Amino acid sequence: MKYVLGCFFSAVIGGLIVASFESPGSMMMSTSEAQAPPRLSGPQIFPPTPLASESPKSTANKTLAIPETAMFNQRGLSPEEEINVSVYEKLNKSVVHITTKSTKSDGFFLLEYDTEGAGSGVIIDQSGHILTNYHVIEDAQQVNVTLFNGKSYPAKFVGADAINDIAVIKIEEEPGILKPVAMADSSKLKVGQRVFAIGNPFGLERTMTCGIISSLNRSLKLRSNRTIKSIIQIDAAVNPGNSGGPLLNSHGQLIGINTAIASNTGQSSGVGFAIPSNLVSRVVPQLLTHGHMIHPEIGIQRVYETEHGLLVAKLTPGGPAEKAGIRGPKIETKRRGLIIVERVDRGAADLIVAVDQSPVKTASDFLDYIESKKPGDTVVVTVLRGKEQTPTKISVILTAGHTNR
Repeated sequence: MKYVLGCFFSAVIGGLIVASFESPGSMMMSTSEAQAPPRLSGPQIFPPTPLASESPKSTANKTLAIPETAMFNQRGLSPEEEINVSVYEKLNKSVVHITTKSTKSDGFFLLEYDTEGAGSGVIIDQSGHILTNYHVIEDAQQVNVTLFNGKSYPAKFVGADAINDIAVIKIEEEPGILKPVAMADSSKLKVGQRVFAIGNPFGLERTMTCGIISSLNRSLKLRSNRTIKSIIQIDAAVNPGNSGGPLLNSHGQLIGINTAIASNTGQSSGVGFAIPSNLVSRVVPQLLTHGHMIHPEIGIQRVYETEHGLLVAKLTPGGPAEKAGIRGPKIETKRRGLIIVERVDRGAADLIVAVDQSPVKTASDFLDYIESKKPGDTVVVTVLRGKEQTPTKISVILTAGHTNR
């Protein structure tokens, strides 16, 4: 019994002691203060102030959110879309749809049948002149042009340069209806530059495709075994019907005329070719004035390509090269009874190694250089002559070449 009373009194006394510790007047530390780490001297480092609580999803949305006004203009277009749309709005009315009709004959049955063709063109002035490829209108008996407003016109032939695949035709219409294109300097083009092609692929009028310049100064053999070395290569989709249509830069300026594609199927494979605007600018004025391109003529009709240069194979009788003293192969005639035998001594012909001190190794190099000149210009041709192969310089005055269509 005495043990029970002792426990009771001990519990009462312990409760009074605890109550005295929790009283407001107590000088003892609170529980929170007792658990705080001791204060240390020296610099103190505090944890960063926590941000207002947000879910991870809402934080990410606020970080990545871009004001719509910064992405789109007043028309709701991104900067890239605005360029695309602006080029089309500015130039689609300059592009025309060309259709042709011609008559061909069957060589075996001697029957004639009509054929139709189609292509594209671009208006170059308010007089109604339209630029296109020569192969679009070649051998056509009838050429029709359809403008952006759906109105069709008969077109007449103005001039053509078959070698460079360039032609000009003309329609009669009020100047206010015609929307000419402006030309840019194609020598300033860069690989990777954005380009736009507008034309009529498969008869789908004024279709625009876009891409980049894939390469510059490509070589392309168009006709007459002549090669143009300043061709523009593009990856914009170009298909049958695009021939003769404009290739444009981001400013809506003409930088080329779409002329060919490289494809195993006859349809776009991402490799298209365009005639550069600088070549067009050189040819078109002559087509408007003369109806043909006046090519400078040197009077060398054929050469053989050798390891050491170009061996003259045939000269134009009385031509500039012959008059200047360039030698071709020597023809020896011998009679054997009633038969006359001709022997060609090619060893007597001159070997062309340079023109204006620039080495030439291919016929294309030689012709390209001559084409860069004008009738009346003088070029100095360096040849190796005779068994000793003595270098000889001969000045040749170029004349106006024969017309072509």
